Amino acid sequence: MPPSKSTLRPWHALPRQAAAALRPELPDLAREIIAALRVEVPAYARPLSGPFGRGLVVGVEEALRQFVDGIEAGGQMPRSRVYVDLGRGEVRAGRSLEALLSAYRVGARVAWRRFAATGSAAGLDAQTLYGLADSIFAYIDELSAKSAEGYALEQSAAAGEEQARRQRLVRLLVRDPPADPLAVEEVAHAAGWPLPRTLAALAIPEDARARVVPRLPADAIAETVGEVVCALVPDPETPGRREQLVRAVGPRHRAALGSPVAWTDAAISLGRARAVLELADEGAIAQHGLLDAGEHAAALLLRSDRRIAQELVRAQLAPLDPLSPASRARLIATLGAWIAEQGRMQAVAERLHVHPQTVRYRLGRLRELFGDALEVPQRRFELELALRISEPHSPPPPSAA
Repeated sequence: MPPSKSTLRPWHALPRQAAAALRPELPDLAREIIAALRVEVPAYARPLSGPFGRGLVVGVEEALRQFVDGIEAGGQMPRSRVYVDLGRGEVRAGRSLEALLSAYRVGARVAWRRFAATGSAAGLDAQTLYGLADSIFAYIDELSAKSAEGYALEQSAAAGEEQARRQRLVRLLVRDPPADPLAVEEVAHAAGWPLPRTLAALAIPEDARARVVPRLPADAIAETVGEVVCALVPDPETPGRREQLVRAVGPRHRAALGSPVAWTDAAISLGRARAVLELADEGAIAQHGLLDAGEHAAALLLRSDRRIAQELVRAQLAPLDPLSPASRARLIATLGAWIAEQGRMQAVAERLHVHPQTVRYRLGRLRELFGDALEVPQRRFELELALRISEPHSPPPPSAA
């Protein structure tokens, strides 16, 4: 059976003449409560000036007036946002909710002492005085709940504002051309994010955002930039930091970590991280998990100018253009293995899983096509570059020649 209103709000059962006895005490009681708060609650031991003083006086006077009005109205107590706003104000003032709740408890104790003496002098019977005590502390519980609600609302709003500032900071830091450093410093201060000596950008595909971002280190800040989520990770070379990122990304998703840079060069780090993700999307990097730009520097360099890279591939591998796709693929594989094994015939055969005689035949064919290019160090280097650029993709289309 649900509790009755008189159980939940015991002032419903108080006689209305109790209000008449208590009301004359309110001005003096308000001053007494405020004096007690300044002595017993350290956070309130300060001059009663400005918004703090006005808020405290209004809060105490309103609480007492509403309580007596509720008794007089037979329990119908007007709604007020004063106590929700008091909870919000504690967040803005940087105080804990416990300070306000302690103030409520002190106020209840002082009010009960004064009301008990006043009620006895006015001839209120013992049952009414017991009900008055229950009413005071039940009322304070309601005010505490309202203030806790306000405190939580303000915390949520403050967190949302801070998150918005941090997202703006990410966009500023990775802007190309770079934003004004003074503007960045101002936004970083407002966001409560100290600009680190170094940082690295982590590029996260949008479909992995929900899995990765909540697991990043607490001091990382993230925002969607273009088609990826960019998380800026302070001090990426700190011991243990890489392990944190590996755990955050996990083995099933991909995210790419750019090079460590000064915060003024965050756009460079993001650019490299994006380029690594592109390599993974193209199949040049097969693994999942955390991809580090530093471990793929050669591939990034080879693809830094895609047009000239493809021109190099076409020019160096042009002798293979007349061949069928199957023959072309066999000779490209043989050429790559021969260069990688520095001409060791047996090693090339084992690498390709063919007979050494097959390797000799293919090398003879390569020498027919490329002439003395295989014997000139500079030409061999250029051929190796062309092979690295084209792997693991299918060969480029034949040149116009």
